[in-house]
Amino acid sequence: MSIESCGVCGGDGRIANSFSGSTATCPGCHGTGRRSDDALFRDVTKTKPSHYRQANKPAAVEKPSGPATFEGTQLAKEVSECPNLSSGTKAKLTLEIVEHEATHGKCTQTFIKKVRKQLRAAGS
Repeated sequence: MSIESCGVCGGDGRIANSFSGSTATCPGCHGTGRRSDDALFRDVTKTKPSHYRQANKPAAVEKPSGPATFEGTQLAKEVSECPNLSSGTKAKLTLEIVEHEATHGKCTQTFIKKVRKQLRAAGS
C-alpha cells in the first residue's frame, strides 16, 4: 500500500505564506502530509435535529361563504340577480368578490366598476 502525499502541501503538512513568511497547517491534509480520503468539503446540510422536523404548517383558514362588507354584499346581490349569467359564472364572480375583500379589506370603487362592466357585457 503506497501512501500518496497531499496535493496541497506536497506532503509537508504545512503551507507557507509567501508575503509574511509564516506557516500554517495544511487545510487539505490537516497537517498529516498524506492525501485525505475525505473530500475537501464536508456536507453541512441537515446537521441539526431541528432540520429533520416538519415545518409548522399554518392551519387552513376557511374562506367566508359570502362577502363581509356592505359594498361586497350589494355587489354580490347584483351578480346573483343578473338573469344573463350562468350559475357557475355567478359563483365565480361571488368568490372573486370574497377574495378581493380578503386581500384589500373592502371592495374598492375600481373593483366594483370592473365587476359591473362584466355584468353589462353579459347582458349584451
